[in-house]
Amino acid sequence: MRVFKASICAAFGLVFAAGVAHAEMSVKLGAPWGGKKVPNGQQCTLHGGKGATPPMTVSGLPAGTAGIVVEYDDKSYAPLATKGGHGTLIYPASGASAKLPAVPGLTDKLPGGVRVVKRSRGKGQYASKGYLPPCSGGQGNKYTATLKAVNGQGKVLEKTTIVIGTY
Repeated sequence: MRVFKASICAAFGLVFAAGVAHAEMSVKLGAPWGGKKVPNGQQCTLHGGKGATPPMTVSGLPAGTAGIVVEYDDKSYAPLATKGGHGTLIYPASGASAKLPAVPGLTDKLPGGVRVVKRSRGKGQYASKGYLPPCSGGQGNKYTATLKAVNGQGKVLEKTTIVIGTY
């Protein structure tokens, strides 16, 4: 088994030093988000909200991280279920951890160096220049965020997906 693991690591250019542990990237949602229900007011304007992305604290970032790409999805609605259906943003990051601030939805004018990578795929009244806040009308849809630590060339170093809430 040890030979198999070593050959897989060599095939992917991975080097592990004896006694060196790699911490996995982990994400903690900030208030008022808790990962269960989308908080009141965080839905789209069509449903009475002024939604913003959840603030997040990311730890265990791999060495060389220059940014964190976040794809927001509605797993219950196929057209917006994958690859940033609700928008893809990039947050600047360096070091072993990062705080991702809440940024407003429905705009491409974002604070703190956050940029839109891909706007939401919502159409018509659901169109957005950036992040589209949860907009299912309270049907119990499941919303997720896939976070990708990327280096300065955009190569994905590590990724994880979390549930941000149902609405």
